[in-house]
Amino acid sequence: MDLGIAGRVALVTAASKGLGRGAAQALAAEGASLVICARGAEALEATRQSLASDGAEVLALQLDVTEPAAPAALVAAALERFGRLDIVVGNSGGPAPARALEVDDDAIRRAVESNLLTHVRLVRESLPHLQAGGWGRICLVASYSIVQPLPNLALSNTARTGLWAWAKTAAHDLMGSGITLNLACPGQHLTDRIRELGRTEGNYGDPLDFGKVVAFMCSAPAGYLNGAAVVVDGGETLAL
Repeated sequence: MDLGIAGRVALVTAASKGLGRGAAQALAAEGASLVICARGAEALEATRQSLASDGAEVLALQLDVTEPAAPAALVAAALERFGRLDIVVGNSGGPAPARALEVDDDAIRRAVESNLLTHVRLVRESLPHLQAGGWGRICLVASYSIVQPLPNLALSNTARTGLWAWAKTAAHDLMGSGITLNLACPGQHLTDRIRELGRTEGNYGDPLDFGKVVAFMCSAPAGYLNGAAVVVDGGETLAL
């Protein structure tokens, strides 16, 4: 299937490793130019080189997307380099494990800042430029915990479910505009972090396959997919 995004410009945050990198690879394979960011310079440069070696045009910026000014800086950099922005994939690291009755105020604030407000800012900064082009795809990476909360991830459950509620209502406001807003909700995938922890046995997904789901959600044929939360977990959750 032709996803119809060759020549488009995609911004992918936290893209040097794991699921963010998988999304960037999948979009690049479809002919999109990329703006990527991450906190670590070494991994970011390795990802830039890998994508470029496969023929993609890539701008890599060492930025922490959870910093309040970062989304505006990323959008400005995309426009300066490519003159347009068509696709936005919002990704950020999850908060530390915690049980619900053990969290304090500061931990909740940090989780909401990184996993809800970061994405709201990214959409807010990107949207005027997508609207100017009359076409856009926004895909925010959340977690399968939004449909079945995980007992030891109370902070993630709280922030990401809040993101889902915000995204659902924002998508409704975008109906008929040519711009869609969806969530991609991964389960367990075999990322570098999982390998570092030595937890390689189990039903893990491939980050690149997850990236291909994101690429489809950002495609031309997915124009009627709006306000959806697509769970990519291999069937692990049992929520209806």
